[in-house]
Amino acid sequence: MQGSLGLTPVEGGWLTAIYSMTSVCMSMLLIKFRQQFGMQRFTRLFLMAFLVLNVLQLFVHSYGVQLIVRGAAGVAGSALTTLCFLYIMQALPAAARLSGMIIGFGASQVALPLARTLSPLLLADGRIEALFLLELGLTLMCLGSVALLRLPPSDRTAAFERIDFLTFALFAPGVALLCAVLVQGRIQWWSTPWLGYATAAAIPLIGGALLIEHNRANPLLNTRWMLGRNIVRFAVVAASLRILLSEQTFGTVGLLTAVGMGNDQLVTLSLIMTLASIAGIVVSLKTLNMQDLYKPVVIAVALIGIGAWMDADSTNLTRPSSFYVSQAIIAFAALYFLGPMVMIGIFRALARGPSHIISFSAIFSITQTLGGLAGTALLGSFQIVREKYHAFELTQTLTATDPLVMQRIQQLGGAYARVLGDPALRQASGAGLLGQQVTREANILAYNDVFLAVAILAGGVVLWLGALWLRFRLRGQNPLAADLAAVQRMRQKQMS
Repeated sequence: MQGSLGLTPVEGGWLTAIYSMTSVCMSMLLIKFRQQFGMQRFTRLFLMAFLVLNVLQLFVHSYGVQLIVRGAAGVAGSALTTLCFLYIMQALPAAARLSGMIIGFGASQVALPLARTLSPLLLADGRIEALFLLELGLTLMCLGSVALLRLPPSDRTAAFERIDFLTFALFAPGVALLCAVLVQGRIQWWSTPWLGYATAAAIPLIGGALLIEHNRANPLLNTRWMLGRNIVRFAVVAASLRILLSEQTFGTVGLLTAVGMGNDQLVTLSLIMTLASIAGIVVSLKTLNMQDLYKPVVIAVALIGIGAWMDADSTNLTRPSSFYVSQAIIAFAALYFLGPMVMIGIFRALARGPSHIISFSAIFSITQTLGGLAGTALLGSFQIVREKYHAFELTQTLTATDPLVMQRIQQLGGAYARVLGDPALRQASGAGLLGQQVTREANILAYNDVFLAVAILAGGVVLWLGALWLRFRLRGQNPLAADLAAVQRMRQKQMS
């Protein structure tokens, strides 16, 4: 969209930021919306509004309209993700309904590689209207499906309290500012003054919201539960995995762009990643063992590290086919860990009561969204710093007195021999081309550093989680034993 609409990187970044802002902020309200008004009513309302915006963007290709549409897409996407696993859970037998949550969350994660597969085909003729038409068609399909396929009616209760809106009024702008900082930090660079002001404003806003919730009898976010050791560990692991997975969304695409590959040349790679992601969901469901949920997470992190290490020797001859195996491994791991992580969070929440599901939903959404943004910001900033370092190192060896350097400049300048008769201009053009090659090589070396850093970080996480898993295994303990027993007692009580 950035290229098709002629947007600057800063403007393109705001499209990402506003989607993340609305998606995170709405996730914490959706459960209470469902309890009080019904999920389908809420979804139909926002889908109708989103449909109007889809029609508008077909005729008005302005940046302002796209900001509004992406913000609305974040709200609609958050609601549809929740509705997705509710439908799947309803379609499955009672004993397998929790698996519907895994499929629902997993389906939303498959969206990115699938979009990278379809979008270049839609934009093949250079007209972005095809992309907007697909979005309009998907919205109509969702609206029709929600209208025709009704979920069973659920009990309605007055779930909202007035103070919920005060919490949201503080939490939402705080998270929005944090999203803006994480997206724009590496684009405008971290020394930009407004980024510091935004961070300084986000801290008291989020802190104030959490302080209010900490002292409430019926909180929207149960901070006392969220600050427990097990939940903090869950949040750290979930965010760490999302940061590591930024190697795929930022590193691989960035490297291939640096060597001159366009989006249309990445279709096959994206398709392989999509299929590997689906395989990850299937294998995760088939191998899910409630008595040993940490083992798949350790395996997934190890696979991410292996895939990143395989990518760390890229050169200017690297092409998308070079990444087929490594990126398939990482895409598989990205969805393979999802089932165990969702189960760990759900059972820890259900063991404390259904009201804790809101807090779990907020934690999972925030860690996944902010973890992804933080991963891109962290790896992107690291890549820029390393690129400057490698460019400096490379240019130190290039001197006008080196005959090999002068020979290369003359060879590169020879490409302009037919259009530039002046030898001085040809030499200047050759020097410019040599500078471009140096920048490209510096970028490639920097991306290799990124891949190696991800592999090292993954190794550290494997050691940490592997030590925890090994300790539990040697002691014959299941860290979720108490939570599983509590949920079982709740089920028996409901059946009796």
